[in-house]
Formats: sequence, C-alpha cells, structure tokens
Amino acid sequence: MLESLLPLLLFVLISTFSPGGATTLATASGANFGWRRSLPLLAGISFGLASVAAAAAAGLGGLILAIPSLQLAMKLVGSIYLLWLAWQIARRGAPGVAGTKEKPASFVTGVWLLWQNPKAWAMTLSAAASFAALAQSPTALALLLGSVFALSCALSLTTWCIAGLMLARALKSERQWRMLNMALGGLLVASVVPIWF
Repeated sequence: MLESLLPLLLFVLISTFSPGGATTLATASGANFGWRRSLPLLAGISFGLASVAAAAAAGLGGLILAIPSLQLAMKLVGSIYLLWLAWQIARRGAPGVAGTKEKPASFVTGVWLLWQNPKAWAMTLSAAASFAALAQSPTALALLLGSVFALSCALSLTTWCIAGLMLARALKSERQWRMLNMALGGLLVASVVPIWF
C-alpha cells in the first residue's frame, strides 16, 4: 500500500512546499506575529487546501474549471485579495510598535485564500485525476486527498512560519523590518502572476 501512495505523497509534498502565496503568508506571519499567533492562519490554509482537494476529488473541481466565467471571476477576486494582503504586509514595520493595531490573518482568511485560488483547484484536480486508482470511490478519494494535502500543507506552513520566525530574530532595526516586509509583500504580488499565465 505504501508503495502505491509514494507517488501521491511526492506530488503533494512538492506542491505544498514550493513557494507561493500561502507559504509567503506563513513566512510573513511567523516573522511579524510569531508561531502561536500564526496558528489560525496556518490551520485555515491547511483546512482550505484539504477541503479543495476533497471537493476536487468529489467532482466540484471539474465543474469550476469547465466554466470560464467562473474561472475568470475567481482569478479577479483572488488576485485583488492577494494584492490587498501584499499591501498590508509591505507597509508594516517592526512588530509591536506603539500605536499599531495589527492582527495576524485569521482562519477564515486562510480558507478563503485557497477556495478562491484557481491554482489550488487545478493542482488538486490534477491529483484527483492522477491518483483516482488509489481509492474505490470518489468519497474514499476525497478523504485520501483531503488528509494527505492537509498534513503536508500543515508541515509545509509550519516550516515556512518557523523560517519567518528565524528571520525576525535576525532583524535589529526598523529599516530591516521594513525591507523584509516589503520583500515578502513583493513575493506575494509575484505569486499573482502564475494565476494569470
């Protein structure tokens, strides 16, 4: 059984660990808010990806990808949302500055980030099509893909969040914080480009 799951595990690990919008948000949240305050965002992204994978395996992903106007709407809304998040990150300075009321992104933000992302739908639909033979039914495939994507995503986001936390410990000045947050905001903007091409 494990041998037949290895290709799926490899596919999911590569998909979830590669840099993108979710990993950039996890890094920024770790740097600016720490591990504990980032947990709702990380849980939301993991749950969002798991639910997208389960829905794709159950057939919803094919429907979304078959309706061009829905795809375009998802791209527009998703891009605007990611650009807004990038702006929020890029304009931050050092965390804990007096007079700022910054809050880490929420569980709902993480879920929304994945549900409106056509790349997430395409990736999970590809997994559902490629690994359908691993399950006896669409329900079993949905459970398998949802579980594997959730666990891998949680591991990936934890790694990226800790990387952000380590970066934060190395920063000493307000200028360094501004540069880091501008760079992370820029990376989040760059993650919008693949959505359109």
